Amino acid sequence: MSYSVGQVAGFAGVTVRTLHHYDEIGLLVPGERTHAGHRRYTDTDLDRLQQVLFYRELGFPLDEVAALLDDPAVDPRAHLRRQHELLTARIEKLQKMATAVEHAMEARKMGIDLTPEERFEVFGDKDPEQYREEAEARWGDTEAYAESQRRAATYTKEDWKRIQAEVDDWGRRYAALVATGERPSGEAAMDLAEEHRQHISGYFFEVPYEMHRCFGEMYVSDERFKAFYDAMGAGVAEHLRDAILANADRHTS
Repeated sequence: MSYSVGQVAGFAGVTVRTLHHYDEIGLLVPGERTHAGHRRYTDTDLDRLQQVLFYRELGFPLDEVAALLDDPAVDPRAHLRRQHELLTARIEKLQKMATAVEHAMEARKMGIDLTPEERFEVFGDKDPEQYREEAEARWGDTEAYAESQRRAATYTKEDWKRIQAEVDDWGRRYAALVATGERPSGEAAMDLAEEHRQHISGYFFEVPYEMHRCFGEMYVSDERFKAFYDAMGAGVAEHLRDAILANADRHTS
């Protein structure tokens, strides 16, 4: 059984011109020819073409492919094992690249258009997307969420660094206040609770006092938020919840 150059080009997804070139340089010489001199490719030729295309896909230049395939000391099965190893390595690399692209897509969706290095520089070990899916599920259809997305999409690396620096500074001051034994209903605690509300309103979306009350309750009831605030200092989450409630009463009563 043999095949014309056109048939082989169709099987392999290459051009007739490519097959002619492989023949001219001795890389793939068809095993048969018709009386008129037309190329005819055998099953053995197709096996060799497959090997050529595997190595080409892996980036080997044609002269190296020829040297590899024409080495009499190499068993044909060794080529398959080597190609399998190389392809497996390529797949792993591509999977890592795909994962990186997915993260980039998610970051862009969040408006956090930073490289991984920049994101680590800005946020450290805090993941700015940690609550994204939940937030989207809870508030994705609200104007507040839409507004936060619109604003976040405009922020640069320097903007995020400034925002994070303010959060860190606020956290240090609040933890120090709790450590002194300041009551949640004290002026200093309520002022920091108000600063917390204004920070969110200023950078992301407007937070009315009633919404801020809900946030305060969530900071205690949701273990992840509680862990976040308690990492600033022992008892910060509950203290902040009470200060938020007191501050809301102060401004709405």
